[in-house]
Amino acid sequence: MMGGTSNEREVSLRSGAAVVEGLKEAGFDVVPIVLETDRIDALPPGVEAVFVALHGGYGENGGVQADLDKLGVPYTGPGAQASRITIDKIATKQILDQAGVPTAPYEVLPRGVEATALPLPVVVKPPRDGSSVGISKVTEPGQWAAALKAARDVDPQGEVLVEAYIPGREWTVGVVGGEALPVVEIQAPNGWYGFTEKYTKGVTQYVFPDGVEDAPLVAQCQLLALLAFQAVGCRGVSRVDFRVTPEGHPYVLEINTIPGFTATSLLPKAAAQKGLSFSALCAKLLSYATCD
Repeated sequence: MMGGTSNEREVSLRSGAAVVEGLKEAGFDVVPIVLETDRIDALPPGVEAVFVALHGGYGENGGVQADLDKLGVPYTGPGAQASRITIDKIATKQILDQAGVPTAPYEVLPRGVEATALPLPVVVKPPRDGSSVGISKVTEPGQWAAALKAARDVDPQGEVLVEAYIPGREWTVGVVGGEALPVVEIQAPNGWYGFTEKYTKGVTQYVFPDGVEDAPLVAQCQLLALLAFQAVGCRGVSRVDFRVTPEGHPYVLEINTIPGFTATSLLPKAAAQKGLSFSALCAKLLSYATCD
């Protein structure tokens, strides 16, 4: 199931097309379903399980999960409740704080509030979106107004999440079936991993920090990824993104319940590093499909 109406529709179509081929290679009978609305009327009869490749919006806010639950059709990824939590970066941070999982210092600006108490540099985000849509790094006051507008243009409630910018390295940890995959380090140009850097092949380098000096930090991030996964009630698959300071302190940025499955996506890269082919990964995720 792919497409949908969110800002991430095009990425979803690319993920979905790759998954279709992966599942076919694994021996499944596959029916591609491209959603044009936030409804699953197009679901054909006799479907045994749904591989959800809908990024953002209806696909990640618990909407499609709740609708599939009503039909009793198993699906991949976390359930409706965990999806509703993780699509909301504010709610996620609050739960992670309670669970003792470190996140960046932050402030929430309601509609009409135009200033932050956090010192620059900061990262300005819409609280309920993905794929770096509407996200800006603000390093000087002159960038502030444009960053607020970009974030508020995306969020229907006009809220803005402002986070302290964490300098250092960008890491991500995929979790599949309660097991943490190898850590992927994202080496983006100028240290900024935005929409272009994510989805333009060759722009960003991806490496696996497997040196002896990184081993304790790798283990720590894998543990924190599992704790975050459990704290918000995820199941099946998710990807947990981190910033790691030069001193080696990791901070969770967010949890992605439907990670990308494009040619540049991180979860398939991590699975391949572990020896799991793309088709085997797709089959494994489908094996965890369930409904509430």
